[in-house]
Amino acid sequence: MLQHAHNPVDWYPWGDEALQKAVEEDKPLLVSIGYAACHWCHVMERESFEDAVTADYMNRHFVNVKIDREERPDLDHIYMDAVQAMQGQGGWPLNVFLTPDKKPFYGGTYFPPQPAFNRPSWMQILSFVTDAFGKKRAEIEAQADQLTSHIEKSNNLFQQSEVLQTDSPVFAKDKIDQLFATLIQSADRTEGGFGRAPKFPQTFSINFLLQYFYHTHNKEAIELANLSLDKMIRGGIYDQLGGGLARYSTDAAWLAPHFEKMLYDNALFIMTLSDAFSLTRNRLYRDTIAQTLKFISRELTSPEGAFFSALDADSEGV
Repeated sequence: MLQHAHNPVDWYPWGDEALQKAVEEDKPLLVSIGYAACHWCHVMERESFEDAVTADYMNRHFVNVKIDREERPDLDHIYMDAVQAMQGQGGWPLNVFLTPDKKPFYGGTYFPPQPAFNRPSWMQILSFVTDAFGKKRAEIEAQADQLTSHIEKSNNLFQQSEVLQTDSPVFAKDKIDQLFATLIQSADRTEGGFGRAPKFPQTFSINFLLQYFYHTHNKEAIELANLSLDKMIRGGIYDQLGGGLARYSTDAAWLAPHFEKMLYDNALFIMTLSDAFSLTRNRLYRDTIAQTLKFISRELTSPEGAFFSALDADSEGV
C-alpha cells in the first residue's frame, strides 16, 4: 500500500468509503491486487499507475481500490477465482472490475501500456470497460450474476461431493490411481516438472508422486519425482550460492529464474525434499534441505524471530 501511496491514481483501501462511493456515483470498482515483492506489480505501476493521463482516466471513470493480497487473502481468493473462471489463468497484479454491488464482471492480470505480448493495452481495457458499463449495463449485470453464482457453487462443491460421504472414502485406490495417471500426462520426461515454460516447482505434485510410490512401489512415480528435484536443485531456479528456491523458471529447463523468492515455496520445497530423502537417502536432498534452511534463517527471518513472506524480484531497480 505504501508503494502506491504517491501514485496519481486516487487509490482507496477496501472499505466502506470506496464501496459506498461506487454505489452513490454508480461507477464500477476497479480492484487492483498485488503484493510488495511482485515484479509485474512494480512494472505495471511504473508503466501505468504513475502515468498522469492514465491515472486521470481511472479517477474519472472508476472507484479505484488497491489491495495487498497478504493483508486480505480472503478478497484475493474470491477475485482470483473470478479471473481464473473468466480467463483460464490468474496471477498478480490481479486487476478486476466489479459492479457497484461488488460482483466481478471482467478482469485480468498484467496489461502493458501499449498492445504487446498478445495483450491489449491497459488504456484499451479501461476504455472497453467504461464503454460497456455505460452502454451494455444489463449484460454486465447478468454476466456478474452468473459469475458470482459459479464461484459460490464451486466453493460449495466439496460440501456436497460424494468424496465426503462415509461410503466413498476420499483416498479410494481407484481415485488415487486416476490422479496419478492424469498427473504424469503433463510430466516433462526430460527436464522434470510439469507443463511448459514458465515452469513452477509444483512441489505438491512431486510430493504426491513420492507418497504414491511409498504406497504402490510404482517406479515411474519415484523416477519422475527424483528427476524433477534433481533438475531443479542443479538448475538456475535454485540459488547455487545462497540457497533457496525462486518462484518459477522462465524456461522449461529450469535455467533462468524469476528472481522473487517466496517463504511458502521454500517451506514446501523443504517438506518435499524431506520425504524424498526418507525414501532415497540421497545426500543431495539432505544437503539442499540444510542450505535452504540456512537461507531462510539468514534472509527470511527478522531479528525478532518472525518470518518474512518474500524477497523482491527486483534489486536496485533491476
